Amino acid sequence: MSAPDISHLLQPTERNPGVPLDLDWVESVQINRSAVERRASTLPGRRTVKKQWQAAWLLRAITCMDLTTLAGDDTPGNVRRLCAKAMRPVRQDLLEALGAGDMRLTTGAVCVYHEMIPTAVRCLSGSGIPVAAVAAGFPHGLSPLKQRIEEIQASVELGASEIDIVITRGHVLNGEWRALYDEVAAFREACGEAHLKTILATGELGTLRNVGKASLVAMMAGADFIKTSTGKETVNATIPVGLVMVRAIRDYLAATGYRVGYKPAGGIRTAKQSLDWLILMKEELGDLWVRNDLFRIGASTLLADIERQLEHHVTGRYSAYNRHPMG
Repeated sequence: MSAPDISHLLQPTERNPGVPLDLDWVESVQINRSAVERRASTLPGRRTVKKQWQAAWLLRAITCMDLTTLAGDDTPGNVRRLCAKAMRPVRQDLLEALGAGDMRLTTGAVCVYHEMIPTAVRCLSGSGIPVAAVAAGFPHGLSPLKQRIEEIQASVELGASEIDIVITRGHVLNGEWRALYDEVAAFREACGEAHLKTILATGELGTLRNVGKASLVAMMAGADFIKTSTGKETVNATIPVGLVMVRAIRDYLAATGYRVGYKPAGGIRTAKQSLDWLILMKEELGDLWVRNDLFRIGASTLLADIERQLEHHVTGRYSAYNRHPMG
């Protein structure tokens, strides 16, 4: 089924300001798990892109990528290398061969821990690539609320223009929707002009209905993006979860007129997976959601496979992964 025509509902520039918590709306959320899984299983086969069209979609996937390093052994050196890759994610000879030599191709953002924000900001100065920082007790979200809010504010002061926060899962599991709303609203206020990406950690929420409810509450509280996972859970981004979340985005848009972005993260490692996610966005939400102002892919190793696929398109051969470092 194609996405409905909802262009007349769009606010052209205004970010989602949030709306009052509507508990009746939240409790009315119902998810038909078998229908969701059936739709998700058929999605990859409904559309296929080949040859030059596949190459074009893979270039689009790169522009929607939050190139990420969130390891305990991060150093300024590997963050500098990551930023260099974000500014030039594909070899120039491949871009020339693809007819995209004049395209200023970059990733959508670089995502790092708080301590690495100054390094990333310096490296990306003048590039137009935003620095995203994980905050609010990432990845578990169990530190005191005041501390989490202060961490967001400190990251913004250091130059992060996007903040990826994680919710308290217990609020969802216990049905404490007011507490979740107040938490996300406080994080949004602490962000100021920086955009708030709200990580639901969907693999730890128990049911798809909880995922749908949490998505809705986060948007009501002012989230600019809703995001699947920290990448640290046992189960991260999956297409069924994605379907529930993007349909919540569609419902929120229909009811309020405000656009909210979407970010799957964790376990997305292959070019084919990135195409599946782009197809999901196009079919469920339309062309506006295959641009990086409304769609991001959280990834640390995906870029290497995309570049290999592009090289195969140009040369007919695959190179070794070690030719594509910092993917």
